[in-house]
Amino acid sequence: MHDLEAMNPVERDTLPFGVVGFAADTIVQVYNATEARMSGLDPATVVGVPFFDAVAQCMNNFMVAQRFEDEPELDDIFPYVLTLRMRPTKVRLRLLATAQTPRRYVLIER
Repeated sequence: MHDLEAMNPVERDTLPFGVVGFAADTIVQVYNATEARMSGLDPATVVGVPFFDAVAQCMNNFMVAQRFEDEPELDDIFPYVLTLRMRPTKVRLRLLATAQTPRRYVLIER
């Protein structure tokens, strides 16, 4: 978590997995190049909008979005299927949140 926060955008863009960082209000602040390439979404259209309401509605459920509401300390990896704007795609998600950091993260490995 702290490593992600300390990285500059160029470093995050070189990671081999998608990185989405958002504030407590779910407004996207970080959207790395890997996630942009894999999702087909331009970061300019994603940064500044609510992640679960406008970008990843398929994650707006008890398995992902609700966990950020219910668990102030979160570090969990699990299989998931993305279904929005694409054919169903199996991925692994890592959800990260800590009370010491205002930004929360969803890491997406395809």
